[in-house]
Amino acid sequence: MTNQAVAVFGLGIIGSRCAANLAKAGYEVVTWNRTPKGGETDVATPKEAAAKAKVLAFYLKDGVALRDTFDLIRDQLTPEHVVMNHSTVDLETTHAIAVACAEIGCGFLDCPFTGSKDASAAGQLVYYVGGDPALIERMKPVLDATSKELKVIGGVGSATVIKIATNLISAQVVQALSEAMALTEASGVDSQVLIDAVASNACGSVLAKMKMPAMAAGDYDTHFSVDNMRKDSAFALELAAQVGLELPGITVANRVMTERCEEGDAELDYSAMYRQFARKAPDFAR
Repeated sequence: MTNQAVAVFGLGIIGSRCAANLAKAGYEVVTWNRTPKGGETDVATPKEAAAKAKVLAFYLKDGVALRDTFDLIRDQLTPEHVVMNHSTVDLETTHAIAVACAEIGCGFLDCPFTGSKDASAAGQLVYYVGGDPALIERMKPVLDATSKELKVIGGVGSATVIKIATNLISAQVVQALSEAMALTEASGVDSQVLIDAVASNACGSVLAKMKMPAMAAGDYDTHFSVDNMRKDSAFALELAAQVGLELPGITVANRVMTERCEEGDAELDYSAMYRQFARKAPDFAR
C-alpha cells in the first residue's frame, strides 16, 4: 500500500510523529492542523486534505475537535474514503462519526492508541481497534507504520471504551504514586528509596518506572498532558453515569487534575499531579 496518500489531521505530540513515520514507510502524507505548522506537507484546510487522500487519520484533542473537523470534510467524503479515529473521544462521538460514515458509505475504524511521545516517535504505538474485520485487515499496513501492535477489540465503540478504561487506570496510578511520594518525603525518607522499593514491589510497573524519577526531579516535560488526561477522566465519569456506576477513584483524580489545570499546569505532563502537594509543603513537587 506504499505510495498511497494518507491525510493526518492534528499535528500535536503524537500526530506529528505519526505523520513522519508514515512518510518514512513510503506513504504520500498530507497534513492539516488547526494552528498551521508550516510544514512541507501541510494544506490550508481539512477539506483539501480529504481531497488529496483516501485514508484519513485523526489525532485530534477531543470529541469537539473531531466533530468540528468531520463536519468540515463531510461533503468531500466518498465510499472510497476510510476514516480512522485515533483521538480519545467520548463514546457518543465515536458512534456519531460511525453513523455519519455509514450514511456516506465510507469506512470507519474506532482506533485509539496507547503510547506517548517516545513511542510515537519510534513508531511503537499500540492501537486498540474496533470495526469491520475486513477493513481492519485492509488498513493494517497503514497502522503498522506507526505501531508495534494492533489489539482488535470488537465492534465500533469497544475500542473507545477500552481506551477510556485504561486511561482511568493510568490517572489513578499517578495519583497513588503522588500520594506515596508525598507521604515518604514528609516522613523524612528520600524519594529515591521509594522509587527503588517500588521497582522491586508487586506494585511496580512501566508507568511507575517512567513517572516516579521525573516526579522526584520536578521534571514535567510533556509526554501526555494534564489537560488531556483530565479530559479522558471526564469521559470515564460520563460513561460511568450512563451505565449507573459511581467511580470514586477517578472522581478524585479528575478533581486533582482540574485543579492543576486551573493553577496553570494544564500543558505539563500529567505526572504534575504531584504538584498538588506543593501548596502544603513547598519543598515537594518542585
